[in-house]
Amino acid sequence: MKYTITVAAFGLIAACSEPATNGPGDTQAPAETAQTATPEDVADDISTVDTVKTVYDGFATGDIALATSNFAESIVWTEAENSPYADQNPYEGTDEIVTGLFARLGGEWEYFNAVPSEFIAEGNRVVSLGRYTAKHGETGKEMDIPFVHVWTVEDGEITSFQQYTDTLAHTAVMTTDPE
Repeated sequence: MKYTITVAAFGLIAACSEPATNGPGDTQAPAETAQTATPEDVADDISTVDTVKTVYDGFATGDIALATSNFAESIVWTEAENSPYADQNPYEGTDEIVTGLFARLGGEWEYFNAVPSEFIAEGNRVVSLGRYTAKHGETGKEMDIPFVHVWTVEDGEITSFQQYTDTLAHTAVMTTDPE
């Protein structure tokens, strides 16, 4: 299962990185051949992953200043399609993310954890695989669902975030059962 998710994540990175074509007759330069990573590439990947890990460290300790400390001024944060929090997509800039998303999460959930279990890095992209565990304040329902997060890091700052998760299960936890 872990192998399948990792392969899917690499496919997602490749799909997001491929240039669009204009249809039949559109010619593109041949794809670059794979190269062996240099020690500098590996160091860059570690640094990029560490930049992203700071966000999760901040969430885990409730330190929003730490969680947002590596956000670029113009960061674009996109919640998964059909997510209960996609209503304000995309969130642009730290203030909009904190007031429009993080404050809502803090106010609506007894607890909400995002725990990564694996990081995959290539160039300026980091994919994190993990699970959300949470308990909704109003309904009292709990969730334990997987996530995939795709981060872009440029010059040590996070410039974009894209979430993929089970939005049906997420919404169900927030919905009061009919009596």
